Amino acid sequence: MNYRKNSKVLETYLNENGVIRFNLNSPENLNALSENMMNSLQNALDKASINKNVRVIIISGEGSTFSSGHDLKELKAARKGADKGKKYFLKIMKKCSKMMQTIIKCPKPIIAEVAGTATAAGCQLVASCDLAYASSSAKFATPGVNIGLFCSTPMVALSRNLSNKHSMEMLLTGDLISSKKACKIGLINEVLENKNLKDYTEKQAIKISKKSSLTLKIGKEAFYRQIDMSLTEAYDFASNVMVENMLKLDAQEGIDAFIEKRKPNWQDK
Repeated sequence: MNYRKNSKVLETYLNENGVIRFNLNSPENLNALSENMMNSLQNALDKASINKNVRVIIISGEGSTFSSGHDLKELKAARKGADKGKKYFLKIMKKCSKMMQTIIKCPKPIIAEVAGTATAAGCQLVASCDLAYASSSAKFATPGVNIGLFCSTPMVALSRNLSNKHSMEMLLTGDLISSKKACKIGLINEVLENKNLKDYTEKQAIKISKKSSLTLKIGKEAFYRQIDMSLTEAYDFASNVMVENMLKLDAQEGIDAFIEKRKPNWQDK
């Protein structure tokens, strides 16, 4: 069950393990999140979310840049309008925000594979993914402050991953940070040598793909929902989630398999 699909800006590949790769394929434009790129990625995410053959999603970038963020040339061109671009700017920001929230709400685990630089909304994309692995040469930044445009929407994703001090340091200075520091402050999970990044990411994706997709869906949704709850609310919510999870066939099968010392046969039910 291997297939590959290419568009002008997004390359899609699904392997036999149910791991689908969305490769941002516009290196000449630094894989900018242009309107076309966001439309393509949004469409791909929507389809993958309901595709039973897809179990895990990897997002990567072609070339030396993972993503440079919004396409500033597109934004500049919109200033020629009577409203100086306000309507178009709002459209683009809402489109980007929807895409980032789709990543969070997607029932499939999503992994960022960062082999190059991720800046502004590109860094936001990394922060929005459930897991992120990066090469030793990768760098990260929210440099909007350097051009008079504070990275307010990337701030939302950063502040939900990093401490206040680390988030504000990136946002206020706009400095590039190394993958080593990004890992230390919690923006990414692991740093790999460039030659090992793709294999490691796919290995992790395949490991996750072997789990019950229903259990992953339940767990991912519960994780993000409980974050903003009080401690008591979160425990009450999580307790109910676990009870409902226990009633599913896969939980019964998993427990039986563990006791019987065999591999579980997931039904995703």
